[in-house]
Amino acid sequence: MTDEYISAMADDFEGVAAHLKKELATIRTGRATPQLLENISVQVAAYGSSMPMNQLATITAPDARSLVVNAWDKSTLIDIERAIANAHLGLNPGSDGQIIRVPVPALTGDRRQELVKKCGIFCEEARIRGRAVRKEYNDIFKSMENDKDITEDELKRLLEQVQKATDANKVLLGDVAGAKEKEVLDV
Repeated sequence: MTDEYISAMADDFEGVAAHLKKELATIRTGRATPQLLENISVQVAAYGSSMPMNQLATITAPDARSLVVNAWDKSTLIDIERAIANAHLGLNPGSDGQIIRVPVPALTGDRRQELVKKCGIFCEEARIRGRAVRKEYNDIFKSMENDKDITEDELKRLLEQVQKATDANKVLLGDVAGAKEKEVLDV
């Protein structure tokens, strides 16, 4: 029974790392990536609702310095263009009535430092989620011991396993964030 919990805990830690990777993908580096725009929320006047960009258009990166947004419904082009401009990414989209071209300018040194700080914030939020996973499984195992489902020695062994998994997750999160920070700082 405890093996199921250990397996579920490993899955939860993988989820924390996957979420961090997804968040870091939205941080702009020196080159254009479609993930930069995917989750921008677009207020679509025609539909009367807000939708993520990836549900309204195809986003491609034809080269390292530009993105092309091809809306499936051309009536949403203005809304998409406005959402990109208001996303605080430092991008200036331009539409020709059919597609939106988004030039991705080179990052300044100050902007790179801001983005590195943002990477650190995302990493710390992921570490907090990791600590919440640790607390959840520690509480589960302690309650199992209180209910006499496991012995005190088993509890000690399980708590050590939880801590080892937490430490490994913390190292992984640091490596993922460090790689992104290096990518941001590469000129």
